[in-house]
Amino acid sequence: MSLDHYYLLGRSGLRVSRLALGTMNFGTGGFHAAYGRTEDEARPIFRRYLEAGGNFVDTADFYTAGESETILGALLAEAGVRDRVVLTTKFTNSVDPGDPNAGGNGRKHMIRAVEASLRRLRTDYVDLFLLHTWDRVTPVEEVLRTFDDLTRAGKIRYAGLSDVPSWYAARAQTLAETHSLTPMVSLQLPYSLVDRAIELEHVAMGQNLGLGITAWSPLGGGFLTGKYRPADRGLAGEGRLGGDGSPGLSWTDREWRILATLEEVAGKLGVTMAQVALNWVATQPGIAAAIVGASSAGQLDANVAALDFELPAELRARLDEASAVPPPSVYRMFTPGYQGWLVSPGVKVGDKPAGYAPAVRNWTPGGDA
Repeated sequence: MSLDHYYLLGRSGLRVSRLALGTMNFGTGGFHAAYGRTEDEARPIFRRYLEAGGNFVDTADFYTAGESETILGALLAEAGVRDRVVLTTKFTNSVDPGDPNAGGNGRKHMIRAVEASLRRLRTDYVDLFLLHTWDRVTPVEEVLRTFDDLTRAGKIRYAGLSDVPSWYAARAQTLAETHSLTPMVSLQLPYSLVDRAIELEHVAMGQNLGLGITAWSPLGGGFLTGKYRPADRGLAGEGRLGGDGSPGLSWTDREWRILATLEEVAGKLGVTMAQVALNWVATQPGIAAAIVGASSAGQLDANVAALDFELPAELRARLDEASAVPPPSVYRMFTPGYQGWLVSPGVKVGDKPAGYAPAVRNWTPGGDA
């Protein structure tokens, strides 16, 4: 089990692991306290990720009311691996109720947020700084100029976005390119077998404009682990989505059919359902990395093992078919079937022939780097 193969993030020279370590559960404060881990509990998870070769770590100032960054900063210093790790944090959420400028994506809050994150993380720079959520009101030009100023000041190395409309990301990247500002290299979005909505626009946009997508919730909030099963009411099983503490999520017949197919595929491969679901996400077009959390070092080991096997084409096709959602409205016009009407009958038209842009890898297949 290892994460010692690294790939470029978006249109950049930054090398990252295909599985990123999510640290939303590092800490016991704030909104995420119900499933948080103390520093002593987080340490073996973090160390195991490093031992496996992982180098891509994700946090945010909002996670566990800032404790995630504080714990992560302590663990980085303790292990002496700050320069080895690609450290990602995010800003947007309010850090001071009642202050209108203590949240959102304006320049005042962006600068305040990065300075506070640097103090908690015990570092003088962040490798990747992400806008956490579109706030709908801040001019994108202001965000871009601030990203550029923070990069020039050495506070951040790369910039990116999280949970924004595809048109917003496209506008931001186009303006950055046009005005020679710091470009976006990453786009963080939810993606899993039960949530493939980003395939409508975000994936193609990222591929064309140089934003590597990092997928959060690749296990569908735990649903794709198989710990939830149909019950007379609500959800059955232990975890964040089940029992009396459920946030009100429910699943349709489509999701249960996906789960049944996933269980069958996992059985054929002799691996867990979670490993198949993670493998599927991490190897989908446009996906740079899947973000995985863990409640223990053992669970992290199981997640890392998700990349130890190749998902056969016929089994991937079964998962694709089970999880497919018919394209809505105008998106139906962009399917192969509809597009076939745009050329003469019998004529076959494609983008580029196979092998036109072969993959570049600096290691021998099946061998060492």
